[in-house]
Amino acid sequence: MQQADNVGMSTTPTPSPAGHAAAEPVRLLRSASNFRDLGGHAGMDSRRVRLGRVYRSDHLAALTPDDLRTLQGMGITHRIDFRGTAERSALASEVAGITTLALTIEPTVVHRVQALLEQGREPTEAETVELMCQTYRGFARDSAPVYARFFRHLLEHPTPLVFHCTAGKDRTGFAAALLLGALGVARDDIVEDYLLTNRLYVRSPLVEARGPAHVMDILWSVQPAFLEAAFTAIEQDFGGLTSYLQGPMGLGPRELTQLRDSLLET
Repeated sequence: MQQADNVGMSTTPTPSPAGHAAAEPVRLLRSASNFRDLGGHAGMDSRRVRLGRVYRSDHLAALTPDDLRTLQGMGITHRIDFRGTAERSALASEVAGITTLALTIEPTVVHRVQALLEQGREPTEAETVELMCQTYRGFARDSAPVYARFFRHLLEHPTPLVFHCTAGKDRTGFAAALLLGALGVARDDIVEDYLLTNRLYVRSPLVEARGPAHVMDILWSVQPAFLEAAFTAIEQDFGGLTSYLQGPMGLGPRELTQLRDSLLET
């Protein structure tokens, strides 16, 4: 897997004039490789997503003292943790001064791969990609109540927060895609933000998962097909993102306006 770019530390990434996030990812924390500001994108009515309000990350269990001070200095009041129960126990990451909300989505794809390997079956690259696509369809369908709580928290606590899972790429990536979609960010920009994981994320030695290299390379990266599988499920089951947000996510016109006023620049 490609290693993270060696970019300078900053807490204020600069959006590009074209409306995309900064072309070069900005490393905010050295010890959380996939931590980044979700702001800077052009949203509804060309209003940009506010910087310094919503961050996404991989696990926060190995922060250096310097990074811990940086995080605590960002004004973040809440942390939303999408990890499963065993993941949270294995990599505890409480941060003083930041309230944690556990919105549990248990990991499935690694367990499916391990089950196949135990049966003497080594999945091909195509089969592994399909397993990832199944996982993302599950996010859209089975985990909808969890993501609805995510949005409810954003509405009830309009203060800076960070949301994350273990690698900050799948459960977190889908949450980021939904949020940016709700804010009116173009699909191409959503996918661009999603794919930044492949440039930023460095697999943690604290995370145990073993298997054939071709399988692990897929499991620990992101592909447009994964996210597209989720959006296709939303289209098939709910008629599109707007209906999905208004239905399972509980974002009617009033809630969408509130969310956009909170997270988009005026």
